[in-house]
Amino acid sequence: MPRGHYSLHDTHDHTPLGEEHFHCAPGPSGWRYVSQRVAPSGEHTGSVDLTLDELGRPLRLELNAASWQVRAGALDGVTWVRTDPTGVHATEGNAPAHAFTGTSPAFLVATARLLRLTPASPATRVRLVAFTDPVLAPRTLDQSWALLNRETHTTDNAPLIVDEYQVTALDTGEQHTVHLTGDVVLSAPGIELENLESPPSTFPSD
Repeated sequence: MPRGHYSLHDTHDHTPLGEEHFHCAPGPSGWRYVSQRVAPSGEHTGSVDLTLDELGRPLRLELNAASWQVRAGALDGVTWVRTDPTGVHATEGNAPAHAFTGTSPAFLVATARLLRLTPASPATRVRLVAFTDPVLAPRTLDQSWALLNRETHTTDNAPLIVDEYQVTALDTGEQHTVHLTGDVVLSAPGIELENLESPPSTFPSD
């Protein structure tokens, strides 16, 4: 079970945004990721709990940030309930999308798992609902993912397979690179893996 923490920073001016302390592992249903977020001051700022099924679809998602909460899953596309800080008003949403995204590294692993690309695969378009910080406001967006390269690195334990993805925002054309190994993000815009206490998990072969 990988356990460790990521550092998060603003992608424009590199201002530190805090850390995300996580553990994740494949399970009977697919894959689960649980994390807690802290600000640079050490103050708790939110949490992520994401469970995927064996095909990479979001079975259950719970996000907490700034007293806002989202509970969501794959149903008629994707469906969610967002609750305001008072807990009095809850709004429901639904979109014809494939999955969810946001600032947590968990969503990068989840999208890669859902798409199951190979280096020979063409770029694949995916529609996602993003929950944006700090109030978890939903926004539907389209991305294109391509697996540019897959390298095997020798380690003291087992070989480490690193995948390099190119992700394109289809509304702006902006591109960025994501490096994944198993169910761990090595690097991505605004994300750096700072500590990993155990090797990444590998997903079963398709």
